[in-house]
Amino acid sequence: MYLLEFFKKSRSTLMFIFFFSVVFIPVLYFLVKPKTVLPVYNPVDVNPRLVDDAVKNVSRNHRVADFHLINQNGDSISKKDFEGKIYIADFFFTRCQTICPIMAINMSELQEYYKDDKELKFLSHSVTPDIDSVSVLRAYADKNKAIDGKWEITTGNKMHIYELARKSYFAVLDEGDGGEQDFIHTEQFILIDKKKQIRGFYDGTDAREIERIIKDIDILKLEDR
Repeated sequence: MYLLEFFKKSRSTLMFIFFFSVVFIPVLYFLVKPKTVLPVYNPVDVNPRLVDDAVKNVSRNHRVADFHLINQNGDSISKKDFEGKIYIADFFFTRCQTICPIMAINMSELQEYYKDDKELKFLSHSVTPDIDSVSVLRAYADKNKAIDGKWEITTGNKMHIYELARKSYFAVLDEGDGGEQDFIHTEQFILIDKKKQIRGFYDGTDAREIERIIKDIDILKLEDR
């Protein structure tokens, strides 16, 4: 009789321990485990050769500066068009026959992956804006299946674009001020968060790096929850 009672109590205890292990321990682990957070890049955090001297010593609160560009439809584009958005930026030129076609394919694939995601946009800056007119960009956009309003492919004032590359995005190693002989050529994709902070740099020609962007965007989105 006593043995029977002992086994009944033991079974209840074991059932409780099993239930606790299955339900509460995973929940507890989720609550206390360290969260993965992407770094926020300020000028002091990147290769000094990438940073314009005017901002080289900035150690906090760096943001992408406001910009005024023209897209593939001839519409004015500014930072306001990216309010509340995560976006990926790059620099290209339509006549490029080396890295740019690969970058365009990868950007197009990212666009397809996020085509229904209203939080994501894409911004490409022409580094030869004197050649890449609106009509040229329109043809380039059509060739790469750019979705209007999703992927802004832009031209504008050359010195303004080069200033963005060197003071906002830290995209290129070479020096210059956007003058006639100045020329940017970079494979970088830059991930920008909703606060206009830089959260990642990626090789836009590398398929593995594209996978890393997707993973990092997932991490970035968790910050808003």
